[in-house]
Amino acid sequence: MDNESCSPATKNQHYIVGIGASAGGLEAIEAFFKHMPNIAGLSFVVIQHLSPHYKSLMAELLSKHTRMPVKRIEDGMVIEPDCIYLITPSKNVTVFHNKLLLVEQDHSKNINLPIDLFLRSLAEDAREKAVGIILSGTGSDGTRGIRAIKEYGGMVMVQDESTAKFDGMPKNAFATGLADFCLPPEKMPAQLLAFVKHPYATLQEKKFSSG
Repeated sequence: MDNESCSPATKNQHYIVGIGASAGGLEAIEAFFKHMPNIAGLSFVVIQHLSPHYKSLMAELLSKHTRMPVKRIEDGMVIEPDCIYLITPSKNVTVFHNKLLLVEQDHSKNINLPIDLFLRSLAEDAREKAVGIILSGTGSDGTRGIRAIKEYGGMVMVQDESTAKFDGMPKNAFATGLADFCLPPEKMPAQLLAFVKHPYATLQEKKFSSG
């Protein structure tokens, strides 16, 4: 899995999709990637809440639902299209100049919010090419992150809380009023691809249909 190659990076910056999930997120993540084409020119960074001592099987499980390479993040990795990157237990992840940077989690000060941290850095680095997706989970991690995504001109999707195993994160994210789309995970890929193809037209269409 980790040694598979992604699509070569292009001269034009591609869309980077940050996916935040916590409790109950595995099913949502699998449903999302089961419906996501393997070659679409997008990169995916999955940020979960993981116990420091937990051996995540996400790479193995996800590989059953997608043919995209699934990579565990290593410090300094360049983000390439058509590839899925997974957070490492006990680490936080940020992105700078299209590279993934790892830092040890610090639990001595405040509660650790890895999704907010990553999405804020993604917003600053990718700007209008940033997409933030919030899936099942408890608490409010991701809410500040999607605010940053919108401030820099990116797009936000939130799981329809009625389809989430745990609705805390989707509910808090949706309550900001900043979500461009609220959908079940299996319907997100089609909407995401429509947006990437025609960003302005897709958001305008959503605006008029919801108005």
